[in-house]
Amino acid sequence: MDLNLTGLHHVTAITADAAGNRRFYTDTLGLRLVKKTVNQDDTSAYHLFYADGLASPGTDLTFFDWPAPPEKRGTHAISRTGLRVAGEPGLLWWKERLGTAGVRVGEIAEVDGRATLDFEDPEGQRLRLTDDGGAGPAHPWAQSPVPAGHQIRGLGPVTISVPKLDPTAALLTRVLGMAELRAYASPDGEGEVRVFGMGEGGLAAAGPASELHVAVQPGLPVARQGSGAVHHVAFRTPNIELMHDWTRHLAASGVPTSGEVERYYFRSLYFREPGGNLFEIATDGPGFAVDEPLESLGERLSLPPFLEGNRAAIEAGLKPIG
Repeated sequence: MDLNLTGLHHVTAITADAAGNRRFYTDTLGLRLVKKTVNQDDTSAYHLFYADGLASPGTDLTFFDWPAPPEKRGTHAISRTGLRVAGEPGLLWWKERLGTAGVRVGEIAEVDGRATLDFEDPEGQRLRLTDDGGAGPAHPWAQSPVPAGHQIRGLGPVTISVPKLDPTAALLTRVLGMAELRAYASPDGEGEVRVFGMGEGGLAAAGPASELHVAVQPGLPVARQGSGAVHHVAFRTPNIELMHDWTRHLAASGVPTSGEVERYYFRSLYFREPGGNLFEIATDGPGFAVDEPLESLGERLSLPPFLEGNRAAIEAGLKPIG
């Protein structure tokens, strides 16, 4: 297959506390709120996007604001979101910062040959800081409360949990063009984790920014989504022309999809892998500066053109989040 996904694009999770979510991800984690908009399929809910200083694809951690009970953890789920930092000294800095902030945080440990630090957000979403060795570009946010050298550089890796490896692995390698790179024992003792890479031949140079980790966990119950859970993970494709190619390719491979969905800031294609996890392919552009200046991203409610005529009603139905 000539098509190649070029890495992680974004991860979308669920919050039942949009105001608290904003405080944690901007004030504690130091990410930039780059887009304050609404769920295009449910305009009563915010859709918040956090990213690096330039709102770069591959750095977006996003949230749907839904009044949902806490998730029930288990398999058939996207179980942990990786966030990259440069250098093990940064992990020591983050451990102190998160502990001082009252965050549930673990110990620095080696996972898959890299130094990591596990923690949870206030609603229990499982996150992992991973030392990426400073590989690839970084775009710090000048107004972040976190010093530039310690800021989160982007996503990766992302871990999904499935009860059976083979059906998921077949989709990843034969349809999505990923390569199975290696395996390691799950640090929580609950099964083996297989590492799949994206990019040319599945061996992109970006390391964890282009990795999907698949935890094989047949002994876990089936997860139930709720607040603190991840809704879906998206992978990058550079442009709309390649998105059309992916749409044709998935159809020819017998994979049911949503069809292409115009999200205004990027174009999307949704489908489920055999383990039940929701995947998305998303274009890198046009990006979040398409409707507001880069320097003032996220400061006002942004709506795509097809919702702009309903702005007054939409704003009236949203609660203030600061």
